[in-house]
Amino acid sequence: MNITDTIKADVKKYYGEILDTKNDLKTNVCCLAEAMPQRLHAYLKNVHDEIQEKFYGCGSPIPLALDGATVVDLGCGTGRDVYILSQLVGQTGNVIGVDMTENQIAVANKYVDYHMEKFGFSNPNVEFHNGFIEDLASVGIENNSVDLVVSNCVINLSPEKEKVFEEIFRILKPGGELYFSDVFADRRIPGHLAKDPVLLGECLGGAMYTEDFSRMLRYVGCLDYRVVRDNPLEIHDPEIKAKVGMIHFSSKTIRSFKCDFEDICENYGHVAYYQGSIEDSPHEFILDDHHEFKTGYPEPVCGNTARMLSESRYQNHFRLDGNFSTHYGAFDCRSSYSSVNQNGDSGLCC
Repeated sequence: MNITDTIKADVKKYYGEILDTKNDLKTNVCCLAEAMPQRLHAYLKNVHDEIQEKFYGCGSPIPLALDGATVVDLGCGTGRDVYILSQLVGQTGNVIGVDMTENQIAVANKYVDYHMEKFGFSNPNVEFHNGFIEDLASVGIENNSVDLVVSNCVINLSPEKEKVFEEIFRILKPGGELYFSDVFADRRIPGHLAKDPVLLGECLGGAMYTEDFSRMLRYVGCLDYRVVRDNPLEIHDPEIKAKVGMIHFSSKTIRSFKCDFEDICENYGHVAYYQGSIEDSPHEFILDDHHEFKTGYPEPVCGNTARMLSESRYQNHFRLDGNFSTHYGAFDCRSSYSSVNQNGDSGLCC
């Protein structure tokens, strides 16, 4: 068995046999107690208790404006996020969950009818597939067919992350969005730790070094991404803390889009106005950790940000003045935004 197959087998065993509920984890890294946005609380209450007890995640990677969308959840586990998304996309939308652990998928499928009745849907708008997130074609997900890909603390578990991102951008429609939460590290994880079954299962062994993550996105043709949230993680288990030493970990929520971005922020004179038309966010729209658009207020934006707002499903919620006919040089983020991420990791812009 090669190292890739070994890692997949170890992760599958950890989540399929060793863990019964999230309380069996040695750390809270894979199940971070990050506050779920208030707008999602009512939807979470509709999700069955067993689904929630056996769900593992490190964030709340569920963006706005999802009515009628087709969504794929990579590493869906027992389906907590799928069932939240099911309510948000509505009867005309569709949510596809993919996970390699049969036990998790079995729990998710067990409650399909329960949730559809709870949500008042006449037909199921969810489906769950036992498969690998590195090969979404094998579960029938076609090119350019998906509006949104989400993932909650799962990509770190893959030994073939480049393949995961290749698949994501294969299945996304033009203008489609990637929105995920995961564990990142401030350096590359040493080889012996990257193969440690416990560290892998606890979402530490496969944590992505931020710079390597940027390189992977560039490799698949995505030249810009944004950090939405960035929370430092503390390791309290003495044995695990001794293993990881001086490595610093964080839980980040990241978004990007399938757009024709440039590799730096360029200025074409665009000005964006959020129209306040998203039901759950009437007063502001937060794109990332340094782009907060107040309703009706003009905000100068770089060309990449203009594409994110005008070529995605958010286009009907923004007015964009300007075009790409005249170039004014590099975009000076410092003159427009004062709350730049102090860690220096805000993706490309700023």
